[in-house]
Amino acid sequence: QVQLVESGGGSVQAGGSLRLSCAASGYTYSSYCMGWFRQAPGKEREAVAAIDSDESTSYTDSVQGRFTISRDNAKNTLYLQMNSLKPEDTAMYYCAAAGSSCLGARFAYWGQGTQVTVSS
Repeated sequence: QVQLVESGGGSVQAGGSLRLSCAASGYTYSSYCMGWFRQAPGKEREAVAAIDSDESTSYTDSVQGRFTISRDNAKNTLYLQMNSLKPEDTAMYYCAAAGSSCLGARFAYWGQGTQVTVSS
């Protein structure tokens, strides 16, 4: 059974930083695409960042330059380093995993989410 568990969320002031983690189990972590998504109240879920098996990365424009996605294959853990946080970043953040490379990936596995709240 594939399980993804996020941690690291919390409440911070604007300009602060958080590091989200996603621990994966029951999954060949290093072989496929993984990503972070978020959903704020009244808004649709959006992709934030993704990382492929070769560690190539992609980001949505609103977080590029502020967020960094990375993976530690030995630890089966995905990270999202979030710097210069803005109130607009407030959302529930979800870790997701696909069964393919990031190109054309379908994310079949999802974590429970971790809340990030940024106050001004």
